[in-house]
Amino acid sequence: MGEVLLVRGLRKSFESGGEPVRALRGVSLEVKRGEFVAVSGPSGCGKSTLLNLVAGVDTATGGDVVLAGHSLVGKDQDERARIRRAHIGFVFQFFNLLEGMTTLENVTLAAVIAGRARRQAEASARRLLELLHLAEKGADPPGVLSGGQRQRLAIARALVNEPTLLLADEPTGALDSAGATEVLELFRRLHDGGQTILMVTHDERVAEAAERVLWMRDGRIRADSSEPLAYVSGT
Repeated sequence: MGEVLLVRGLRKSFESGGEPVRALRGVSLEVKRGEFVAVSGPSGCGKSTLLNLVAGVDTATGGDVVLAGHSLVGKDQDERARIRRAHIGFVFQFFNLLEGMTTLENVTLAAVIAGRARRQAEASARRLLELLHLAEKGADPPGVLSGGQRQRLAIARALVNEPTLLLADEPTGALDSAGATEVLELFRRLHDGGQTILMVTHDERVAEAAERVLWMRDGRIRADSSEPLAYVSGT
């Protein structure tokens, strides 16, 4: 298995209320092709900051992120966006769906923005809605869907461009227990099909759905379930 993601010595600092905050303090990790990795830890430990840096949504203070062979360091916003569109699918906690569009249009638009012809984009969107048991909801707005259905729709949108890496930020955080179980089962199916997934969650029970778990605290990776002993990353 080759590396899809390589993070080395990643640091992120910013100011809050005039005070410096070190959100990430030298994080290093690898995600290999086909892996399902969860990053777990309490709120404020740096999980979402890590995910935003991996996606190229934000820039690091130091260190490096190499995504599918492309270093994000030194890239401007447009270059990072191009790499993100080519390689990343992003699933958010609160869905981030467009309520003024139908379910089908939400998925189609993501493919059109990535440069695909509308007819091809819509065909791919229809296949995904069928796969995720949402085909009968294609003409409905997202607002009429249940929480679990809305997150499945968000996952369909994230998958429509066949991403190298699927990122998920607290994907069960806005769901009840039934919806959370539904989404985690879908992630397992995607993983079984070869999709590479990096998920962050504060809930250790959700993290257990992954094949490997990294535990974060205070801006550092503290332990890796694949290692015999806990370790501290960075200084």
